[in-house]
Order: sequence, then structure tokens, then C-alpha cells
Amino acid sequence: MQTPDPYWNTNVARHPGVLRQVPPGCGDALDVGCGDGLLARKLAARVPRVTGVDMSPEMIARARGLSGGQPGLRLVQGDFLTADLPAEGYDFICSVTAVHHMDFTGALLRMRQLLRPGGTLVIVGLAREKSVGEWAAFLAAAPVMRVTKALRRAATPEGMPVADAEMSYGEVRGTARELLPGVGYRRHVLRRYSLTWRKPLTRW
Repeated sequence: MQTPDPYWNTNVARHPGVLRQVPPGCGDALDVGCGDGLLARKLAARVPRVTGVDMSPEMIARARGLSGGQPGLRLVQGDFLTADLPAEGYDFICSVTAVHHMDFTGALLRMRQLLRPGGTLVIVGLAREKSVGEWAAFLAAAPVMRVTKALRRAATPEGMPVADAEMSYGEVRGTARELLPGVGYRRHVLRRYSLTWRKPLTRW
């Protein structure tokens, strides 16, 4: 029987979609910006070796306390862009609402480097509205978002780092398509977008 999530918010809402993208036979997974480790612990229930990395010492300390020594789960405190992580070391890399805390281009290039050929990358991100179309989509979804958050009693763990997004949805989509040819892009109702990409088996 699956244990209920300890809390819900618009990030946790995307976890099922992320987990559905874990490729069959995945042996090594990386969660970038793992926070308190909730998604990393879910990954560790189905993947033999999982690494979670986060810049915040407080978040990593909490993640370690909550993991209870979960087998196969390694938690690293540090800057993802410079952390000691193996090139082409992961079959699956995910990141939920963390890339807007980093240099976006640098983060995508680093993830591309760390992913094994044939591996899957899933990014859930936060962007800002800049164009008329983006604002129209936001305003249309706003009532649904407010009601959903109220009904689900949305909550964020204390001390979770927050930052405003600088890139627009269009800028995110354009940059991702340039760096990750063939990437799938989707904008979600609860003010998130997702990128899904499979690294080619052949060398670039």
C-alpha cells in the first residue's frame, strides 16, 4: 500500500508524471534540487541507486533525517553545476521547480552531460508570464489553481528556498529546443511547465 504524501503543493502534484517517465531497467537516477528529498525517496522505492543534490544545507539535513538510511539513496549538498557527479552516470535525471534557481542554459547542458545515452530527462519548472498569450493562459487557469490549492490545503515545507522565475515560458521552450533537440514541452494548469527528453543513443 502506497504511503500518502506528507503534504501537497503544485510541485508534489507533478511527482506522478515524473515517476511515470522512469525508464524500464533504470539503475541510476538523479534528482536535481531535491529539497527535503520527497521525490528522491519515491524514486528510491523503484530505482536501485538514487542521488539527490541540493544547494541548501538545511534541506539536505532534513532529507537525510527523513530518509532513515533508505538503501541506495545518496544525498549530496552542493551546487549542482559544480558537484562531483559522474559524466553519463544516470539513466534518469529529474528536477522539479529548481532550474529557475540556476543558470538555465548551464543546468540543461550539465544534465545533458550527466545523462547516459538512451536515458530520460524530465524537468518541471516555473516560468513567468511576459507575452499576451502567456498572460491569457495564466488568467484562464487562475480560478482552477486557487480552488485546487484551497481544496488540497497546499503547503510548503518550512525553510524551502524560493525564488522568482526570470525566464518566460516562450524563452524556456526556445532555449530547451536549441539545447535538447526533440525535447517535449508542455505547459500545465497549475503554473508549471515540463520538459521531457530522451538522449540519443549515438554520440553528438
